[in-house]
Amino acid sequence: MANTQAMTTVFKRDLMLALHAFGATVVRGATTKDTFKAALYLVSATRNASDTVYSSAGEVSGTGYTAAGVVITNANTPAIDGTTAHWTPSASIVYPTVTLSTAFDAVLIYNDTSATKLAISVHTFGSQTVTAGTFTLTMPTDNGTTGLIRIA
Repeated sequence: MANTQAMTTVFKRDLMLALHAFGATVVRGATTKDTFKAALYLVSATRNASDTVYSSAGEVSGTGYTAAGVVITNANTPAIDGTTAHWTPSASIVYPTVTLSTAFDAVLIYNDTSATKLAISVHTFGSQTVTAGTFTLTMPTDNGTTGLIRIA
């Protein structure tokens, strides 16, 4: 089974329960933004909308890659364009100086602040390998049409 790009179904519910804080203005125990991470997955993995938490199953491994992925730069505040809420990381997601010899084609965005590492979304791209290089996921424009995470 292949990876399927999707916002996880549980994330939609978690938004209603205020379990994620992309901005610092939420009302809950903590008043700071959560830390989000991005983990890469092999072509043979099965990441999809049914994911509920970060899992190491099917995650890439290789020289320079740290299990559980990298921290996402989160300086953007969630916004609304028309009827679409959106949020995009404020910088590209970068995996510096890695060797990932086995093909990978997906990234899982998840909440590293939550005790259970709640899953947010799976994003797919063309199959990749990297040999002693930097792998960069360039972020789209943060708006209601192209933002990385959009809820219409």
